[in-house]
Amino acid sequence: QVQLVESGGGLVQSGGSLRLSCAVSGFTLNYDIGWFRQVPGKVREGISCIRGGGGRTSYEDSVKGRFTISRDTAKNTVYLQMNSLKPEDTGVYYCAARKTGLVFDPLSEYEYDYWGQGTQVTVSE
Repeated sequence: QVQLVESGGGLVQSGGSLRLSCAVSGFTLNYDIGWFRQVPGKVREGISCIRGGGGRTSYEDSVKGRFTISRDTAKNTVYLQMNSLKPEDTGVYYCAARKTGLVFDPLSEYEYDYWGQGTQVTVSE
């Protein structure tokens, strides 16, 4: 049974940093992990992805240079380091997983099969 558990959200001032964690269990093969953000009234948007195997990463344009995704294979945990946070980064952040496969859209929620419960990130002015 695949499970994903996010942690690390919270309230931070504009310009601050947070590190989100996604602990993964139940996967026996290579898997890709994506991070998504959802704001009430808006569609869930893909923020970043790290692929299984080679660890190729992808980022949504608005977070490039500010967010870094990484993986600790020994701990089965994926991190999203978020720096220079802005109020528009506020939302519920979800991690999602899929079995590593062929080419896909890494920031599309429809590509992922398993989801965590989400963690709230609030960035104040």
